[in-house]
Amino acid sequence: MTHRNEAAHSSCDADTASTSLLGWWQDAWRIYTRKPVLAIALLGFGAGLPFLLVFSTLTAWLRDAEVERTTIGFFAWIGMTYSIKVFWAPVVDRLSIPLLGRWLGQRRSWILAGQLGIAIGLLWMGMLDPHTDLWWITVSALLVAFASSTQDVALDAYRIEVVDDEYQGAMSASYIFGYRVALLFSGAGALYLADWYSWSWSYIGMASLMLIGLAATLWSDEPKHLNAEQRGRVDAELIDRLIGRPMYLMQRPAWQRWLLGAVICPLLEFFQRNGWFALLILSFVAVFRLSDITMGVMANPFYLDLGYSKSDIARIAKMFGFIMTVVGSGVCGVLVVKWGMYRPLLLGAVLVASTNLLFALMAMTWDGSRPPLSWLALVISADNLSGGIASTAFIAYLSSLANKSYTATQYALFSSLMTLPGKFISGFSGWVVDGWGYSDFFVIAAFLGLPAIVLVLVLMKQQPEKRSG
Repeated sequence: MTHRNEAAHSSCDADTASTSLLGWWQDAWRIYTRKPVLAIALLGFGAGLPFLLVFSTLTAWLRDAEVERTTIGFFAWIGMTYSIKVFWAPVVDRLSIPLLGRWLGQRRSWILAGQLGIAIGLLWMGMLDPHTDLWWITVSALLVAFASSTQDVALDAYRIEVVDDEYQGAMSASYIFGYRVALLFSGAGALYLADWYSWSWSYIGMASLMLIGLAATLWSDEPKHLNAEQRGRVDAELIDRLIGRPMYLMQRPAWQRWLLGAVICPLLEFFQRNGWFALLILSFVAVFRLSDITMGVMANPFYLDLGYSKSDIARIAKMFGFIMTVVGSGVCGVLVVKWGMYRPLLLGAVLVASTNLLFALMAMTWDGSRPPLSWLALVISADNLSGGIASTAFIAYLSSLANKSYTATQYALFSSLMTLPGKFISGFSGWVVDGWGYSDFFVIAAFLGLPAIVLVLVLMKQQPEKRSG
């Protein structure tokens, strides 16, 4: 009798587990097949596509055209456009595009305008020759970067406003997946096209892929967001609370209301919420990606100078690297749940700095002949695994900093600040390589990761004082 009861209980437990698993998959299917979640994956593809085309893929093109490495290094400053988008984020957040805004709405109109600018810029780049049109390549790349960063500002606001809070996790996961797939196309795909046909056809092909993002914008729905009157009330309440007396914001001239609400209030709210600790937070945001951004601009020129073909780089550094980045992101997602936010941040900071030393070791052992592909695969795997861990932990941290009343502008501030120092310093990367060599450059890039490690440790000690909006 006892054995029968135990068998019955075991069968019941198995049925319960099976039912639970089936219910989980049904919930996942219901969440990830919602129209906004599907749309954000396609929009994420449009957001990720141009990034490498004005960064590492562009440096590979220039090096393949035998442009001097010092000159290539200065092209990293084009990426600073992403780092100063906070200056026009209030315009994207508050002002409507005539006619287009009436047709598509505030968010989608700005997203579409950014996508059109990206497509035009990439087509223009594809028609130019680095040997004779280097200046115009710079101008067209700046157009792509400006349009892309503008799209990012509007898309961040769209992602937050289009669904309720309970679906924000699914929206983030879907967006990151689309973004990563786009990096695979603009990295490995662009290199394959350049190797099989030409760099010109590669960039024209990438421009045509922006049709995916354009279609997604037209298919998606405009989110609900605060109208001008509601924004005015929120701004007035914040300013009155901070000043300590009524400021009668709604009775002031329109330009004063716009300036205070769009530019001043997001900054005031962040500093009021965090106090002096805000300066430490912003310092950490500024230095966390210093090491990997500085190293990244010279990665593709380094591979080419070692003797690897563009197809080798596409197959290992891009496609295999993409897989390892996804693995790193997945591992970090589990670590954040089990450890909290700060220990994964510390792990990511340590790993990013350490993997730069692997590049230095690879450069030191180079004897003039091409190293084995297995050596490249090992270094790339470690670099992308650490990058996946670090970036996932950092995005989670940045998301926790923004107040939902000012998400677009505050998030633009954080994302701009996280890349600005790295983009500026990486502009001198080619000069360092030409003067001292690749090995010294990668050692310097590794040491640039030390401030982030120190500040993570400080943040861990100050964790009880940190407040999130």
